[in-house]
Amino acid sequence: MQKSVITLVLAAGVVVGYAGRGWTQTESKLPVASAAAAKDFSGAKELPDPTIDYKVVFSVAANAKDNEVHPTLKTIGLYLNTLAHNGVPANHRHIVAVFHQGGGDAVLANDVYKSRHNGADNPNIAALAELKQAGVELRVCGQGLLGKKVDPSQLLPGVQADLWAMTTMLNLQMRGYARVGG
Repeated sequence: MQKSVITLVLAAGVVVGYAGRGWTQTESKLPVASAAAAKDFSGAKELPDPTIDYKVVFSVAANAKDNEVHPTLKTIGLYLNTLAHNGVPANHRHIVAVFHQGGGDAVLANDVYKSRHNGADNPNIAALAELKQAGVELRVCGQGLLGKKVDPSQLLPGVQADLWAMTTMLNLQMRGYARVGG
């Protein structure tokens, strides 16, 4: 009897130990290190589902303040980390950020950004690199580039210039992407 209790206690310790280890690993392996995940909410009815193939296109259209990371980039990082924290595997996270209107400046190379923002450095560079590393596709509106007289060579590395943001967002929606943002 005593041997059974000891075995049961040891087995429970191993399970708790592995569960704690798994929790720590999930937290330490969030795809966007500079962002958090949404806080757990006891009793939440709707949670990310690891079996769903998440296809999301974020519209990055609003102007951002100089010297501040664009708020939509922070939202994308939070969203990606929330999916990962809740067990959605990387191959089920398909995220695209489409930059247009005032949001298009976020993807400009630093020297071009500086020339348009009173000498301020582009505060989005690190966040964009981190999102790209986490698998986010970065797209920018070609019509907006034409209007601002910006050549695609003046964009940050890894940013794809498309014909028109509207076409990109509609094409992605027709391929099953859900649109977030204006």
